[in-house]
Amino acid sequence: MNGEPNGAYERLIADMDAGGARYRVIEHAPEGRTELVSALRGHDVAQAAKCLIVMVKVGKKQTRHVLAVVPGDARLDLQAVKALHDGTYVSFAGKEKAEELAGSVSGTVLPFSYDPRLELVADPSLLDQPELYFNAGRLDRSVALATDDYVRLAAPRMANITAT
Repeated sequence: MNGEPNGAYERLIADMDAGGARYRVIEHAPEGRTELVSALRGHDVAQAAKCLIVMVKVGKKQTRHVLAVVPGDARLDLQAVKALHDGTYVSFAGKEKAEELAGSVSGTVLPFSYDPRLELVADPSLLDQPELYFNAGRLDRSVALATDDYVRLAAPRMANITAT
């Protein structure tokens, strides 16, 4: 997976079309860093849906993975994610595991979970924006998606997971 077209992009577009979502595709130079890609797309970084994959250990034997979605100008509060799952340890997932669970390379992770092992948790502050922007499983394509359509289609667990 090197940022070339992959199943994640095609599945996202098909799901948004099937769900009657209001969205548009934005083509741009390949970029996966939130601040830089927001500038390429021409929107405030707060409107970006930053997607981070977190590993939470629950007790000694269970490991859970969380796809945490926060505004592009916010920092993820790892301790909040840990507390949400009564975890004993939390960290960002390793790149290889994150890309496996996301189905796309770092910098292109969708704010949708297509893997049953990956729980989707979004911060409610995302709802402050009428539209969310995110890389669409590719470094050279993004989607601007109506926020209410995102919540309806992705059905994330909503929880306060940004650092203050």
